This record gives sequence, structure tokens and C-alpha cells, in this order.
Amino acid sequence: MRAVRKRGSEQGLVLDELPVPTPQPDEVLVRIEAASICGTDLHIQRWDQWSSERVNPPLTLGHELCGTVVAVGKSVHDVAEGDYVSAESHVTCGVCFHCRTGKAHMCERTQILGVDRDGGFADFAAIPASVVWKNDRAKLPPHIACLQEPFGNAVFATSTQDLAGRAIAVLGCGPVGLFTIAIARAFGAGRLLASDHVPYRIELAQKLGADAVVNVGEVDDVPAWFTEQNEGVGMGVVFEMSGALKAIEDAFGIVRHGGNVVLFGIPARPATIDIAESLIFKNLTVSAVNGREIWETWYTTRWLLEHGVVDLAPLITARMPLERYEEAFALLESGEACKIVLEPNGAAS
Repeated sequence: MRAVRKRGSEQGLVLDELPVPTPQPDEVLVRIEAASICGTDLHIQRWDQWSSERVNPPLTLGHELCGTVVAVGKSVHDVAEGDYVSAESHVTCGVCFHCRTGKAHMCERTQILGVDRDGGFADFAAIPASVVWKNDRAKLPPHIACLQEPFGNAVFATSTQDLAGRAIAVLGCGPVGLFTIAIARAFGAGRLLASDHVPYRIELAQKLGADAVVNVGEVDDVPAWFTEQNEGVGMGVVFEMSGALKAIEDAFGIVRHGGNVVLFGIPARPATIDIAESLIFKNLTVSAVNGREIWETWYTTRWLLEHGVVDLAPLITARMPLERYEEAFALLESGEACKIVLEPNGAAS
């Protein structure tokens, strides 16, 4: 089979020929139909400091996937050949304190598909049956079903807040930020404002229902812009989805006294915050959110997508066959794309 791999400790990826994996007793073999590219995959391609310290090549990338089960291990009983599935990318231990108390998303022994073990940028992938999520093909086509994993991040982040009728700010209009805008609009946000520096993403944010979007490279005082757009009052809830140090700083200037800040973006280096002035004296509630609740978030995600509450189709910039992976990564790197879906065994368009 073919697989997009990080072959060694260096920049770049290769399309390798490998034997089709044989599933272990607790695994299933999935014929991959769609796998979307994530910012994490870009980090691994670049071989930056984070990826070089985390990833141990050789490795097949890809953690946002879906396909059809074509073989099951001898110990698997709840998944069958022919099942149309996606996957929770976090493979948790099942026995630590967090796993045993219903908080598997906090498992400290987590292994991530496409990061710590082979993922889905391939014709086939062997994955633990414990992370399989069954889909309804009639309601979720492959190019949408594979997005449940990243979309679940935004579902989890927004689920921490009451959005109806409130003034919501989303800082950073990458995929998860755009997902957040779509969810906030669907859940009745009163005033929905956003920020980014890429015109393509700003346009998408407006299409998804943002009332106004600011290009942070074109204004001197971003918090002042938000306040002006919200009738002179700070925002009730601020979602920081970019990880940019300036955006993190701005988040605490944008939020009103007594408001809520949700931190999701991962900064490249430690951020400095004036705890007294920015948090305590403003009586803020600050939440730091990562991943998805396993499996509660998945049920909400499926409901939102199957019932058309949120439509992710506008966020899919391109669908490409696996062999065009270099073009796909370059397009995503350019900033002129949101989600790009590789279709190893599908009719890419």
C-alpha cells in the first residue's frame, strides 16, 4: 500500500510503499476513504522543535480519518467488517485515574494516531477498536465524516460556555476558529466578532456568520476595535483559538469585566499575562481546553452534523488523491486554504 511518511529526522515527507498492516488482536484494519490535513501535520512536515522532540520516525501521518473496516482482530467483538467508521485520534490507556473517572481526554499516557503511532494518510490503517466511531454513510459522506475529529475540538471548547444571546469573540480563524464561529452562530450568539490576518480566512469567517471580522494587521488597537463594534462594551466570551502571543494578550483586553476567556490555541513559547490587572481585577473566568471529551463530545458532534445544524462543506477547500499530498500541504501552508481532504481510495475532486 501507499503511505505518506516521515521517514527520518529531517524536513519533508515521502510517499512510501509498505505492506498492508495486519491488525493486532485488539485492532481493526480500515480502508481509508478520506483523511484531512491538520496543522499538526504541517509541524511534522516542517520538522520544527516541537515535532523533532515528540515524533519518532518512521511514521505514517494523519489523525483525521474515516473509511471502511475490512478486517478485525480476533479479540474485537463490537466492530465488524463493512462498518463505516471514523476514529478518535487519542488512544488512551484505560486504567489511569483520568480514564477510570470518565475523563479519558486527560489521560497522561495518550498516544495520538499520526503522531505517536501510524495514522491515516495511507490506503489502509490499523487502529485500535477502542477508538472506532461508527458513522451513517447516508448522513455523513467521507469528506465530512473525517472532519468529526477536529470539529469535536470546537464542540468541546464551545460546550463550556452559554452562547445564546451573548457577545462572542473568536480570535484566530483557522479551522477550529471557523468551526467555533459556525457553532456560536448556530447556538444563537447575539453579537459574533472575529479576528485574523489572512484575507481568505476572514472571508470564510464572514460566510459562516460572523457579524464583523478585523484584519489584525490593519488596526493598531485590536481590543478597541472589538469594544467599538460591540457598542462600547467588552465581549462576554472570548475564544482564543490561534495561539499567537499577541492574540492571547488581546483576549484579556477584549473581554468585559466578569466575562469568560477560553484558551485553546497553543503558543509557540510561554505567554506573559498580568494576572492582577487582566484576570483578578476583572473578575474573569478563564478556561483552558484541549481535545475532546471521550466520547460525550462525539455524540454532540454527530448530532450537529447529521441534522444540518452546522454545515462544514464551505470549509473544505480541496479534495485530492493521496499522491498529490505535496500540493495539498503547500496549499495549506500558503494560508489560502482551510481544510484539505486526501482521498486515498476515493474519487477526489
